[in-house]
Amino acid sequence: MKIGKYELHSIETGRFALDGGAMFGIVPKELWGKLHPSDGQNRIEMALRSLLIMDDKRKILVDTGIGTKLSKKNQKIYKIDQTKHNLEASLEKYGLETKDITDVILTHLHLDHVGGATYLEGKKHKLTFPNAAHYVQKTHHEWAIKPSERDKGSFIREDFKTIEGEGKLRLLDGYAMILPNIDVIIYDGHTIGQQLIKISDGINTLVYCGDVIPFTSHINLPYIASYDISPITSIEDKEKLLTRACNGDWVLFFEHDPVTEAVKVEKIKKEYTIKETISL
Repeated sequence: MKIGKYELHSIETGRFALDGGAMFGIVPKELWGKLHPSDGQNRIEMALRSLLIMDDKRKILVDTGIGTKLSKKNQKIYKIDQTKHNLEASLEKYGLETKDITDVILTHLHLDHVGGATYLEGKKHKLTFPNAAHYVQKTHHEWAIKPSERDKGSFIREDFKTIEGEGKLRLLDGYAMILPNIDVIIYDGHTIGQQLIKISDGINTLVYCGDVIPFTSHINLPYIASYDISPITSIEDKEKLLTRACNGDWVLFFEHDPVTEAVKVEKIKKEYTIKETISL
């Protein structure tokens, strides 16, 4: 896909699994289970899908996946599988190495979004993208350092403190145009200061949905993950995004849907639904 001067590509960094009930909150398994079959531990398959944005000067990556640093115990808990999809192989398809990435835009600092930003060399954390500026919302960075008891398990501080230590962290204060035609939209329902990335040339627009809409099934408004710190805000955020997407004919790009990369949506009567499925 091309928007303005940018080429956009889907970058698969692996697969993992989380509890299906947690991903759909109050929605009963009788409903979500038909869309997302679970394994014997009630886990459902989830993609780790980043977005590569390229022009002749910059190579920009949105989110970095879960990385390779988790213990064997946690790899088993999260059912991590990087045999078919991984960051390096996906970048190689476009003739790139990790050192070529100039900018990393992080929606937020949960372990499955920032884990790939660093790797272990012996016992030392190293930057995966040593030449890249890494963009995070200031309010979210403050939250990630001192999270609540409810969501502290979603953060592994070692995943992101190396970025700051190496002088590569760029803190944004609310709305920002990071680069021409690339800006961020702030939504606080899932976590404080989550930023969605919008690429638009005034005619075509794509939004990287992060955890506001993880799967296509979450287009249904009541489908809200139990991980969200403010479910009511999440519903309001999602409806705002879907309304804008319908009105502007935006492409919505999904980070975690294991089947569908992106869609356009429409509203029929009172329900939001998929109008068109898109592959980048």
